[in-house]
Formats: sequence, C-alpha cells, structure tokens
Amino acid sequence: MIDSALGDIMAQTRNKRTTVHGRTVTTTMRRTLRREAPTTIGLLADEEDFAAMRRFRTFTFDDHGVYLEQVEALLKALTAQGVHTTVALFDPLEYARYCAETGIAPDTPAARSRFTAEIAACGATVTYEGQPLDALIQVLVGRAVRRATWEYATMLLAGLGDCADCGRDIGSAAFDRASHLLERILEAAGPGTHHLVCSTPTENDQLLAALHTDRPTAGSVLLDTSEGAEFVSVLAVAIALESHGGVVLRTSNSGAPDRVHGWRLSRGNLDPLTAGEVFSAYCTDADTGEPVAPESGVEYCAGFDIGADEPEEHR
Repeated sequence: MIDSALGDIMAQTRNKRTTVHGRTVTTTMRRTLRREAPTTIGLLADEEDFAAMRRFRTFTFDDHGVYLEQVEALLKALTAQGVHTTVALFDPLEYARYCAETGIAPDTPAARSRFTAEIAACGATVTYEGQPLDALIQVLVGRAVRRATWEYATMLLAGLGDCADCGRDIGSAAFDRASHLLERILEAAGPGTHHLVCSTPTENDQLLAALHTDRPTAGSVLLDTSEGAEFVSVLAVAIALESHGGVVLRTSNSGAPDRVHGWRLSRGNLDPLTAGEVFSAYCTDADTGEPVAPESGVEYCAGFDIGADEPEEHR
C-alpha cells in the first residue's frame, strides 16, 4: 500500500496539472517551453575577477577551479535538455558600476542575473556547443577584446568633429577612406585565404584589429561583417589621427607558400614596404626587439601599390 501510494504521488509529480484560464497546463508543457527559452551564463574567467566577487555573501564559491568545473557541468546539463546556452564575460568592475547606476543591491543573485542579461544583450558572447571550457574562454576573451577595441575606435572617430577646411565629419570621412583602402587591398590580393592585421597607437592604447577573409577564384570576397567593421574602424582611427602604424597581409593558397605583404601608414595613406622591411618587421620580436627565425614555407614580399584614389563620391 505504501509503495502503491508513493508510486501514485510520483506519477502525479511527473505530470502535474494546473488549470490556467480554463486550460490544463502540464509539467511537460512547461519543460517544452523551457527548451525554447535561451540561457546566458555570466562567466568569471580569471582568478582576479573571481576573487573580486568573493566579497559578496551570496556568492558561495571559494575556489576558482571548482567554480569552473561547476559552470562546465551546468553547460552540459542545459545542452542535454536542449536549451540554447551562451556564455558572456562577467566583469566585477562593470557590475559594480551597473548596480550603482541602477540603484540595486549588488549582493543578490537577482542583481547578478539582471547584469548578465544586460551584457548578453550588448556584449560579446559565445554559444556553447560542447567545446572544452578552456577553448570557449579563449574565444570569448578574444571576442571581448575585439569588441572593446571597436567601441573605443568608434568613440574616438565620433569625437573628432568636423573638418575646419571642408566641413565634413572627420571620423565619417576616415571610415569611408579606410573602407576604400580595404577594398583595394582585397581586390589586388586576388584569390586565397587572407589574414590582415592593422595596428596603430593612440594616446591611451595600442589598437589592433585582425580580419580573416576568403576569396574564391571566381566570385566576391567572403567577409565577416563584424570583423570587417572592427578592422575598418581601427584603420580609420590611424587615418583620421595621421598616426603611425601599419597593415600586414598574409595570403594562403593550397600548394603554394604563404605570402606576406606589408604597408606603412603615412598621412592617411598606405605606403608599400619593401620585401626587406616586411621580413624585418615579421622576424623581429615586438617586445624585445630580438630577431625571430623566419617561418619555413613563407615568402616575405613587398607591399603592392593599392593607389591613393579617394572614393568617387569624395573626389
């Protein structure tokens, strides 16, 4: 009798029914809805950020390694339930600023949940697809750095105002110019897999943007929209500020050595480097200045002339 009653209770619990507006809603229905509700996890990727959160009483973890293990277990469990899950970087400093601006108490799970929802809507995220957590964190950090670079570059361009001579918006004109130069580089580079890097100093930081593209033998360049915007924004900052910097292009084609080309930024233009200058730049450690052994199967080539023509609408 006890076993039978327990079985009846368990059966009722498994498929509990509730009447809402005259309709019967079961637990199974709610589980179906749950699978269609996406989840975002705010991740404390490094130990310094983790330590900053330990001052909150409601944050119950005291070991970063254990915390990461539990995050990975949760990701796997959600995926097993069919829930679409993304991961975002949880920045304690940004969290403190958010709580101060919104007037909510920071030492609550609800506050952390609200902040995570905010960063999921406007920050860098990575979808969990079963990859190891270390690999996910590496991609996530890289994506967050790229986004921060783009936001900083965009802010710089927006604050430059109008040209005193022609009245044009300096940032907008520089962005158009950078877009034109990128188009010329990719057009002249021809078919292949291209990896471009643009670097330029600013007053507060060294801006760096990378762009990966594929150009088939026949057809147009396959360009990631976000990477393209980030690359063009950094190049536009260099053009607008007339700062030093450069662009490096590495092209790969099946059955042929990789080719590396380089350009120097000069007064809003890209001047080709010689093959020797490309070799020297590529084979020197940027931090120590010490020589670095050249890669095998790589040709160090002069930058090709991409011209200095303005886009037609700006002539």
